Amino acid sequence: MPPRRFRLGSIVLVVGIVLTVTVFGMALARRNQSQPTSGPAPDFTITTFDGSPFRLSEQRGKVVIINFWASWCIPCRTEAPVLQAIWERYREQDVVVVGIAYLDTDRDALAFIEEFGLTYLNGQDLRTEISQAYRMQGVPETFIVDQNGNIAHFIYGAVNESQLNTMLRDLLEGG
Repeated sequence: MPPRRFRLGSIVLVVGIVLTVTVFGMALARRNQSQPTSGPAPDFTITTFDGSPFRLSEQRGKVVIINFWASWCIPCRTEAPVLQAIWERYREQDVVVVGIAYLDTDRDALAFIEEFGLTYLNGQDLRTEISQAYRMQGVPETFIVDQNGNIAHFIYGAVNESQLNTMLRDLLEGG
């Protein structure tokens, strides 16, 4: 009969392997899920870089553009001026733009905001809870939420101005 310590070590090893396989399996399953493209937008609360709270569910009646970005993301640099222009054009028409910095430092994110003169709301996804709720695959990703709190559009990659103009006009005109 083998020593008891050997059996206990084997059990611990098997349990460790099973847990590792389970964690990797869950991660792979989550990776194979696509981002939500319709239905209720996952609610979230974020503290913006200026210290103000923002809660998605409190924006009902408005169109909300949720943009996941990072200072180290090259396509994000292309779309930042587009999002600022959209914000300036539509903010008086009940359109809200909120940027969510993903896996970034406060210092780098704030430098990015300053570099592009961004005046729309921005905050950190500190524990990646928001990006997990939206099943993000990478940055940039943009979700457009309609006045009823439902996801109306999902854009993978950098947004462009004409694309956003068309989507916003349709939503604001009730289409």
